[in-house]
Amino acid sequence: MGDDNGINGDLNANSRYQGTGDPQLDKLVHQWLTWDRNGRTRAQVESLVAAGRLDDLRKRLCSRMSFGTAGLRAPMGAGFNRINDLTIIQSTQGLYSYLSRCFADVSSRGVVVGFDTRGQEESGCSSARLAKLTAAVMLSKDVPVHLFSTFVPTPYVPYAVKKLGAVAGVMITASHNPKEDNGYKVYWCNGAQISSPHDKEILRSIEDQLEPWSASCWNEELVESSSMRTDPLTQINSCYMDELTSLCFHRDLNRSCPLKFVHSSFHGVGHVFVQQAFLTFGFPPPIPVPEQKDPDPDFSTVRCPNPEEGESVLELSLLLAERENARVVLATDPDADRLAVAEKPDGCGWKVFTGNELAALLGWWMFFNWKEAHLDPADSQRVYMLATTVSSKILQAFARIEGFHFEETLPGFKWIGNRIHELSKTGNTVLFAFEESIGFLCGGLVPEKDGVSAAVVVAEMASYLHTKNLSLSQQLANIYQTYGHHLSKTSYVICNDPPTIQSIFGRIRNFDGKGSYPKTCGGVQIVHVRDVTTGYDSSQPDLRSVLPVTRSSHMITFTLQNGVVATLRTSGTEPKIKFYTEYCAEPGGSDVSRLEDELRKVTAALLDDFLEPEKNHLIRRCV
Repeated sequence: MGDDNGINGDLNANSRYQGTGDPQLDKLVHQWLTWDRNGRTRAQVESLVAAGRLDDLRKRLCSRMSFGTAGLRAPMGAGFNRINDLTIIQSTQGLYSYLSRCFADVSSRGVVVGFDTRGQEESGCSSARLAKLTAAVMLSKDVPVHLFSTFVPTPYVPYAVKKLGAVAGVMITASHNPKEDNGYKVYWCNGAQISSPHDKEILRSIEDQLEPWSASCWNEELVESSSMRTDPLTQINSCYMDELTSLCFHRDLNRSCPLKFVHSSFHGVGHVFVQQAFLTFGFPPPIPVPEQKDPDPDFSTVRCPNPEEGESVLELSLLLAERENARVVLATDPDADRLAVAEKPDGCGWKVFTGNELAALLGWWMFFNWKEAHLDPADSQRVYMLATTVSSKILQAFARIEGFHFEETLPGFKWIGNRIHELSKTGNTVLFAFEESIGFLCGGLVPEKDGVSAAVVVAEMASYLHTKNLSLSQQLANIYQTYGHHLSKTSYVICNDPPTIQSIFGRIRNFDGKGSYPKTCGGVQIVHVRDVTTGYDSSQPDLRSVLPVTRSSHMITFTLQNGVVATLRTSGTEPKIKFYTEYCAEPGGSDVSRLEDELRKVTAALLDDFLEPEKNHLIRRCV
């Protein structure tokens, strides 16, 4: 992007700046207009000042972004708490400073930088431009940068970090967030997303040096001229596809598979990579949804770019599958780290699987194939499966019967990725890991959720089951018969007012008097409460949570007398309060309708009695 499109603006405009009458705000406005070299975001601040919109200015300038469950994520546009040229440069300066303290060899190992297909015309903040600015800051300090030359799936960045031996990686993406958002996701040298203390130390480093170091930081052309910039695309894509074959167990069946698959990339990065993955497994490429296969930062054919929303956003995929007589639909989210799956068994309507249901299928499939190659039961002592604590306990049921290990982590794949790294150091294998929000990791290809590999693994599983005259839905029923029915409900409400969220969780923590949590939910006694925000867990002898305390967000879990586990938590990436309930039955026959009825009652009470949507003006999920 050059001068002629308004991004590089009038740098003397600050001399024409008229004050707001608020000294603190004036200082922040002055800083912005002094430091920002993007003409479009400068103009946004200038127009807010001219219009006297002081509240908007305060919202944009008086706070900064912090690392959530997926790095920095915010709307694009002017302001210190938004994603834009200046905040990306500031973030990268802080990242460089911290990396240089942690790694003596940062100048030889370098960093990896990738990006998705997002962009916003009014602020000039495309993911590609922000990735080039990230690279420019590093290059200005003589740090080698492995910058992908085109958009890639998010898991390609941590994969490249490990493969190339880089000290860190940055992915510019907001995944499945609304089109207005973008983000800055940081990976450590082990390929896992950063967690504490790295996230806090990087933020401190950012705040220590907010002013851009030099004009070089703004020079996105550096990536074209610097000899220290390399493009890892060809090497990484080739290595990834080669290693993907480790998850392919039935290539001969795949070559003769009669099933057809439809794939939507939701206007994001996934199309080319999923097509290649299918060819790697011996399948013909899946049928792409034509309206959604090419990048479109407006996500113009879906009301939101999140395939987790189900049938309402999969409409084009399902219509195409009907026309093509395809039985399985696969949908990757815009940065291809998540996967949604729908199936239409013979004579039935479409079923869109939940993340928990897909995890039951994928967990079963990974262990089924592992067991075929490991006949000694003792081998399972070094096998693990992982899930976030708000996800289904179905893997725990597998582990209990099959003899391998299962562990839970806090929500967010950064916790899973770092645990995978720790387990691998002691010679253990993580066969499968997931989070209920359709994030899956099959095998040990990369310590991050991966929609590309999950898509082709689901295809092979469906192909294999078809030879046994089974659909995915029928196999799911078989799994529940063997390991116990696990019925779950997951949803959310939207709350754009942080004080209201504080008030809601404060009320829950003092429900029956000060420091007293609710004693019943939907008429069922609550037997245990775990609050990882405060570190309290009534099920532990010392009343302290085994999971790490996370004071920056809210999460409270209730275990009920009837076996239902219910959790309320705030999202780390969006203005949502999420709620999760699950009924875990014993193996064998169960009265599913009774279980569903009990789960429905508890879920309704959790929402209505604890969150009080109408009183608190919460927006219910639109299905």
